[in-house]
Amino acid sequence: MRKIWLITGISSGLGKAIAQAVMEKGDFVIGTFRKASQVEEFNANFQNKGFSYQLDVTQPDQIRKMTAAIRAMFHRVDVLVNNAGVGMVGAVEETSMDEVRAIFEANFFGTLKLTQEVLPLMRAQRSGHIVQISSHGGVKAFAGFGIYNASKFAVEGFSEALAQEVAPLGIKVTIVEPGPFRTRFAGDSLGTAVRVIEDYNETAGAFRMKLKGVNGKQEGDPQKAAQAIYRLVDSEVPPLRLPLGKTALLTIGMKIDSVKADLEAARTIAEGAIYS
Repeated sequence: MRKIWLITGISSGLGKAIAQAVMEKGDFVIGTFRKASQVEEFNANFQNKGFSYQLDVTQPDQIRKMTAAIRAMFHRVDVLVNNAGVGMVGAVEETSMDEVRAIFEANFFGTLKLTQEVLPLMRAQRSGHIVQISSHGGVKAFAGFGIYNASKFAVEGFSEALAQEVAPLGIKVTIVEPGPFRTRFAGDSLGTAVRVIEDYNETAGAFRMKLKGVNGKQEGDPQKAAQAIYRLVDSEVPPLRLPLGKTALLTIGMKIDSVKADLEAARTIAEGAIYS
């Protein structure tokens, strides 16, 4: 029996690659697009292989209406891939609160709301797999990426707890942490803080320039990442976290080493902060 995958943001990049891989394997894709014209084109071209909806993940009402329609039409969701999201560069001080809220609406609240809406279906089935597309920046922070990092740290936090909550119900959770991949992330879809403070030119500013410079030259292949994610979902015991790419492995390893070093350096102070 072929699985039904709900994948957000399949117009390009990793989302598009995952949708293509899933359909090629014979499973069924429910995908989302921001534009009505994209929905119409997909539904015309992929009959019996997939079906799509127009969705802005920052709009909770749209999420509720879509998931109600999915329940009525398909009755189940076997795999949810929360892929839709946005990037943002800028020093923490440079980023306005409106810019921060926009990032969190897309990357955190949209992911959280869709997860909550799909969970009743998976609980009724006593099966399902939730795949959260995070980032190596959801584990290790970078100067100039702090607000984006915060949004992905938040996704990782609730997803780690969720995995413990739903495991007894037969539902699996995996957090995918890609490094740099050749998608639109570092191109025209990347947001930049409007305010620029010269004091941050050598930190956040340097990161902003570096990110723009690597666009189209990233090491990661979206098609290979999609195949890895498909194999992950097909495995009997998938891991909680899946780093993707050599850079992700390197930066996450650096974070682990840093945390271990801090633990050891602060051990005496930490152990002394208890009742004798």
